[in-house]
Amino acid sequence: MPDNRIDFSGQTVLVTGASRGIGRAIAGLFADHGAGVIVHYANDLAAAEETLASLTPGAHHLVQADLQDPVAINAMVEQAVEKAGRIHVLVNNAGVFEDHPPLEVDYTQWQAHWHRTLAINLLGPANLCHCLAGHMRDHGGGRIVNVSSRGAFRGEPDAPAYGASKAALNAMGQSLAKALGPAGIRVFTVAPGFVETDMAAEILAGPRGDFIRHESPLGRVARPDEVAWTVLFLAAPGSEFLTGCIVDVNGASYLRS
Repeated sequence: MPDNRIDFSGQTVLVTGASRGIGRAIAGLFADHGAGVIVHYANDLAAAEETLASLTPGAHHLVQADLQDPVAINAMVEQAVEKAGRIHVLVNNAGVFEDHPPLEVDYTQWQAHWHRTLAINLLGPANLCHCLAGHMRDHGGGRIVNVSSRGAFRGEPDAPAYGASKAALNAMGQSLAKALGPAGIRVFTVAPGFVETDMAAEILAGPRGDFIRHESPLGRVARPDEVAWTVLFLAAPGSEFLTGCIVDVNGASYLRS
């Protein structure tokens, strides 16, 4: 049986939105492979503490910030660096999905959904990248992995701000891969489809669940650990020349040219 272990001993990984779902799986996998993990959460301290308690023992820490707040982000990064000494990998995983069909919400609701979604899904990661880019450069480089969505490519008619935010996140990652490459910082993007998480549980259990599962020829949606393995691979040595890539993790449920 092949040895799938990638040694992240001595490295620290900051994972946003690590209190549940994909973020918790990413945090757990990095910890299993020797990394110290900084578990970020926005509001749910109890869930973040559950994530922290579930990790393979190591130099792990909790940090909190509302990713809509640029000042809070900067303070959180400073706290994370103070606790860990160095951050080698940033995983921009935190995100929100809010339904706001354009013909079914009023103008005030429309604006609120767009502002919140763009603030968390796009501006939050952008600000985190800026806050950590200089730190990574000064320490010889680093890795940034952004978690996007197939919705960036296929469109999200009931949540257009979500689709737009993820498409912009893709473009930002590619721009930063070019801008930060000379500083030794590699930037990657992972674009999952539906994933078995608490966030998707209601829709997957509903009348559309079977249709969603059979969009993929595998007859199911992704597991959180499958997304986590992709993130781990991109953060590992040997993936450097993939910088700027967008990796689909959707079980062939949506194919793009």
